[in-house]
Amino acid sequence: MDTAQINDRLPVSALAFRGHDLSNLGRSQELLAHPAYGPIVRVYLQQASDVCAELTGRETDLIDQVRRACEPTLDSYTEANAIILAMQMAELRVLQQCFGISYESASVSFGYSGGEFAALVAGGALELDEAIKVSHPLAQDCVELAASVTSAVLFCRRNELPLEQVRRHCVWINQEGRGVMGISAYLSPNSVLLAGQGDTLDRFERRLFDAVPIRLLMRRSDNRWPPLHTPITWDRNLPNRFGVLLHTMRGALTAPKPRVLSLVTGECSYNDYNTREILQRWIDQPQRLWDAVEKTLSMGIQTVIHLGAQPNIVRATFKRLTDNVEAQKSKSIGMRALAGIARHPWLKNLLPARTALLRAPQIQHVMIEDWLLDQNVN
Repeated sequence: MDTAQINDRLPVSALAFRGHDLSNLGRSQELLAHPAYGPIVRVYLQQASDVCAELTGRETDLIDQVRRACEPTLDSYTEANAIILAMQMAELRVLQQCFGISYESASVSFGYSGGEFAALVAGGALELDEAIKVSHPLAQDCVELAASVTSAVLFCRRNELPLEQVRRHCVWINQEGRGVMGISAYLSPNSVLLAGQGDTLDRFERRLFDAVPIRLLMRRSDNRWPPLHTPITWDRNLPNRFGVLLHTMRGALTAPKPRVLSLVTGECSYNDYNTREILQRWIDQPQRLWDAVEKTLSMGIQTVIHLGAQPNIVRATFKRLTDNVEAQKSKSIGMRALAGIARHPWLKNLLPARTALLRAPQIQHVMIEDWLLDQNVN
């Protein structure tokens, strides 16, 4: 897709922002070294470095960290999030300054976990430095909580998850008083991301699997993750402390443009005064990733533009849906007919909302860091 095509498709495009992951640099080193992009990237990394230095009281050089391809770890959570946020803002500025692509014309934006802050900064509802400042005081608590937390994906291959049973059993485990667990993200109708302290996931698995008649599976992660978007954050009073910080955060009195599809609410809920209210819920409520995917498709989005280093979870969710739709279509003439109907918005509007899911294979995905480095610009 060339520059003109991206510009033409912006009104039917969604911007997707990523949050913290195991790998947070991607091709940032190449973008920093690029003769045309490098000066822009340095401006944003320097701004983020200054904010981090002010917050931590120690010298911070994110430019050097990216230049050396020094991957930030969970123990440097503030710096990792600052790099992620700065690089995404730099990519947007490069698109605007070097290619005349006005990303504000996009139909909608959304972001997974910390990516929601990036979407708000891109939309002009938050300042870059404020987005870093409000999260920093809680960073060390998130790191310390992660030490006793295990995460896992609970899924079912053939059926939708019995979500009421899942939520009920989370409550059963928590009331035993031997650790807290909860749903961190709704990934799809047949999968959720869980996080739990100690052996809570083991006890949850035994109890739930005995209680439901369908076959469930649970795949644990060996990596440490901050237990954001779960009630585990209550252990350190993080929601209330975060709310206090939000009260005195500068700005956040402008509705974002493009509008932001919140993974807290699953809707385009932000206006000119409720950013603090929604973000205060962001810290301990599950991420509604599937709602965002479904909403994006039902809105008629044709292109998803992925910002940041090696975007993963949003792209992976769309890919799984695409693979499932294609597999089902190959088995059913009726499914192929419905897929054809889904290409016609006027007719799609007369059909059930979930027909829009059949549009998944038609969505074009643009990985901006790859796209930028493929362009012949000096």
